[in-house]
Amino acid sequence: MPLTKIECDRAACPPGRPVARLSDEKGMYLEVTAAGGKYWRMKYRHGGKEKRLALGVYPAVSLAQARKARDLARETLAAGNDPAQIKRDAKLIRAMSDANTFEKVARQWWEHWKGPKSPRHADYVIRRLEADVFPALGARPAASVTAPQLLAMAKAIEARGAVDIAKRSLQTCGQILRFAVAHGLIERNPAADVRPSDALKPRTKENYARLDAKEMPELLRKIEAYQGSAYTRLAMKLMALTFVRTGELIGARWAEFDLAAAEWRIPAARMKMKTPHIVPLAPQAVEVLQALDTVSGGRALLFPGERDHDKPMSNNTILAALKRMGYAGRMTGHGFRGVASTILHEQGYPHHVIELQLAHQERNATVAAYNHATYLKERRAMMTAWAIHLDKLRKGADVIELPQRAA
Repeated sequence: MPLTKIECDRAACPPGRPVARLSDEKGMYLEVTAAGGKYWRMKYRHGGKEKRLALGVYPAVSLAQARKARDLARETLAAGNDPAQIKRDAKLIRAMSDANTFEKVARQWWEHWKGPKSPRHADYVIRRLEADVFPALGARPAASVTAPQLLAMAKAIEARGAVDIAKRSLQTCGQILRFAVAHGLIERNPAADVRPSDALKPRTKENYARLDAKEMPELLRKIEAYQGSAYTRLAMKLMALTFVRTGELIGARWAEFDLAAAEWRIPAARMKMKTPHIVPLAPQAVEVLQALDTVSGGRALLFPGERDHDKPMSNNTILAALKRMGYAGRMTGHGFRGVASTILHEQGYPHHVIELQLAHQERNATVAAYNHATYLKERRAMMTAWAIHLDKLRKGADVIELPQRAA
C-alpha cells in the first residue's frame, strides 16, 4: 500500500535496529535511522545492477515531492540513462560552476594576460578590477554572468562620472569572459551581446593638431633656440614640461607656486573641471620658473600681456610661435598634452595616474576637494622622469625607457 503523510510523520526505527524501510510504490521507500533521520530512497536496476537513488530528506521533501522526483528518475531510466549518474554529473557541474567565480577566472586571465605588459599597466588593471568589478560580479559563478549584469556594473562606474573607466572595465570583462570560453570554463561570452556605445554615454572629444612623438626632439630644439619673446619661449618650455591646458598656463600667477616644495597648485576657479589641481614640478620646470622670475619684474602674472601687463598673454601667442617655427596646422599648445599622454602610456605609466595629471579625471563635486592630491607621489615621480626624457630627446642622446615602478 502507498504511504500516507501520517505514516511518514509517525515512522520510527524499532529499538535494536540500525534502519527501517517503509515502502511506498514504484521502488520508492522511506528509510528511517535509529537517530531519527528520515530519507527518501528509490531502488532501481540499470546495466544489470541494483542501485539506489537519494530523493531528499523528510519532511523538507514532502511525500508528494518525493514521488515527483521518483517519476522524473523513472523517465530518465526509461530513456536508457542512469538517474544516479545524471545526478552526480549535475552536482559536479554545479560545483565546478561555483568554484569558477568571476573573480577567480578574472585572476587566471590576468596572470595569463600580464606577461608582456608593463608592471605599471598590469597593476593598474588588477586594481581597477578589484575596485570596480569584483564588488559587483566577483562572487558570481562566471557561467552565470549576464549582459545586463555587466551593464549594471559599468553604469554604476559611469554614475560617479568615470565614463572612461566604465568603458575600459566593460572591455576588460569581455576579455576575461573570452578567456573563460577559450578554456572551457563557460559556454559563451555574454559581453559579446553588448558594446560600450550601446549603454554608456559617449564622450565628446576635441581633436587638436599634434606632432608624432618622433618629431618631438626637433620641436624641443627649436623651442630652445626660439628668437622671439623670452616669455613665449619659456611658456612653451613650461608647457612641454607640465602639459597643462593653454588657459591654465597663460593665466598662471606667482601666488600659485611653491618652488621650495616644487609644486604648482592651480585653484579650482581656473580649472576646466572646476576642481583644484596640483602639478608636481620637476627640477627642469623649477629652473624655467626661476628664469621667468628674473624677467617678471614683480608682476602677479607669469606671462603678462604685451600691452596690458595686468592681463595674461593671448591664447594665440603660443600658436603663433609654433607657426613661426614651421608647425602651422601640425601642432598646437594643447598638442603637448596629447604627445605626453601617448609617450607616458607607451612607457607603461598607469592610465589613472596620467589622467589625473592631465586633469581629465571626472570627480564627484562632493569629494573633489579631497581628490586633487590623489597619487601625488606617483605623479611626482612620473613628472620628474618625463622632464629627464624631454632633456634626452632635445639633446639627441640615446633615449631609454622611463624608469619602471616596482610592482
